[in-house]
Amino acid sequence: MHFIFSDEVVLLFDFWSVHSPAGMALSVLVVLLLAVLYESIKVGKAKLLYQAAVSMSIATIQLTEETDQDSLGSDSAPVSRTHLRWFFCHFGQSLIHVVQVVIGYFMMLAVMSYNTWIFFGVIIGSAVGYYLAYPLLSMV
Repeated sequence: MHFIFSDEVVLLFDFWSVHSPAGMALSVLVVLLLAVLYESIKVGKAKLLYQAAVSMSIATIQLTEETDQDSLGSDSAPVSRTHLRWFFCHFGQSLIHVVQVVIGYFMMLAVMSYNTWIFFGVIIGSAVGYYLAYPLLSMV
């Protein structure tokens, strides 16, 4: 197989069949936006993971201080609340990961059409998405 410059391609599904330059331009734009979304999700997931780690470490420190102050008190409620919060955080991150993997496989399959325009759309979309989303991570 080799990459070709063509305005005719079938992308991902049979109904996404492109037969004109305008259709190719629209398809490249859709794939580019998909790549931007992929990079945004990737950076957003890293930001959420960082915030969750900071939040959990603060909750653990507070829980340790409360336990040291009254060792005979009922400390099971804060522990279960912390575990429940960690469960929901981990569940949400797992769902985000599934979405990220599905979008990543769609982009891979689009590139495997071996159309150079689609390939450029994925590459440029990935670069633009990283460029736009990365400042969000540094604002943490």
